[in-house]
Amino acid sequence: MCSKESEKIIIYNREKIDLKSEIKRLKLSEQDDAVNLCDLTNIIKKFEIWEKHFPQIKPYYAIKCNDESPVLKIMSSLGAGFDCASKNEIEKVLKIGVHPNRIIYANPMKSKSFIKHAKSKNVTDSTVDNEFEIYKMFKHYPTSNVILRFRSDAKKVLSPLGNKFGCDANENAAALILLTKSLNMNMIGLSFHVGSGCLELEAYERAISTGSSLYKFGKFIDHNLKVLDIGGGFPGDDDVMFANIAEIVNKALAKYFAGIDVDVIAEPGRFFVHTAYTNVSKVYAKREIRADDGKHEKTMYYVNDGVFGTFSCTLYEDLLIEAIHFKDEKSELFDSFIWGPTCDGCDKILESVRLPNLEEGDLLAFPNMGAYTVPIMNDFNGFDRPKTIFYLRSDYIHCIY
Repeated sequence: MCSKESEKIIIYNREKIDLKSEIKRLKLSEQDDAVNLCDLTNIIKKFEIWEKHFPQIKPYYAIKCNDESPVLKIMSSLGAGFDCASKNEIEKVLKIGVHPNRIIYANPMKSKSFIKHAKSKNVTDSTVDNEFEIYKMFKHYPTSNVILRFRSDAKKVLSPLGNKFGCDANENAAALILLTKSLNMNMIGLSFHVGSGCLELEAYERAISTGSSLYKFGKFIDHNLKVLDIGGGFPGDDDVMFANIAEIVNKALAKYFAGIDVDVIAEPGRFFVHTAYTNVSKVYAKREIRADDGKHEKTMYYVNDGVFGTFSCTLYEDLLIEAIHFKDEKSELFDSFIWGPTCDGCDKILESVRLPNLEEGDLLAFPNMGAYTVPIMNDFNGFDRPKTIFYLRSDYIHCIY
């Protein structure tokens, strides 16, 4: 392997990263802090999967999911747009050379100062979902391109969004479309988000059907509509489920938008980064729990990362966390509990997992830790945030250099 120090990306030549070899090479067992290993190659392959199933839908990467600079640079080089929710997110994307027309300001609720900032940076596309925000945009950025977000929730998601954003499609949407017309605002499209980590595939067809009716109404009153934003919710660790969602979406678009001139975009986040990250944490303490008869019941392990670090996503999402040990595969397994390092009682990673007998200094790897982890970390209790080490396979080096 070799390293581009200016970008801090390790270039490798094998088919994939050898986790054991990297752990040894980086001497992670000798370090006090946990680390995240990110293979940017994984993100590129996800983009290839996206284009295979959605050749006509442009992704606007939701940077709130993971905003580390090499991730954003890879997404930019691949041609993605960006879903930004704040002044700082817009600045972060502009800083890497992204043109403002590749940004959608997709937070329906904005402060007037943030609106003025978007205007100063020529970020024209923006979502709204109620009359107060429409009037606010009319006052502070009347030349913006407005996209109306309506509510269409999946019945089962990891993180629901409809209770916070989106107008009622039946009761409010038509009135809001008429309001933008009366104000002579440039309404260019409609958007929805079924929820982050959608587990109800049929939700997409339901939303597209609703969007079609509203789109036709907007066209009827002479709005220059041209965009349908189908949001996010796409799984990052199940390519079969993603293919099934794509089939449903593509059929629904063909059915409900047949003969209609529309540019379809989406706001995927976890789809691109979820499987790109592997967390490596070290056991620094343990305790054994015994029954009244003295028989061993469970071992508690304390590792140097937790829910205030990489595992922050577990506080609000019901995610399946997998722990990989590096002991002999034939080792006897015991019921175990994994705690994070802070003094907070909620800082637990796994309550029940089968592990061999681990000792202080042993390492555990946790795959699929790229989504809604890094941006939410903090240094609660004085523990340092895990750093990320980036990798890229040599045949993809052109994607970032």
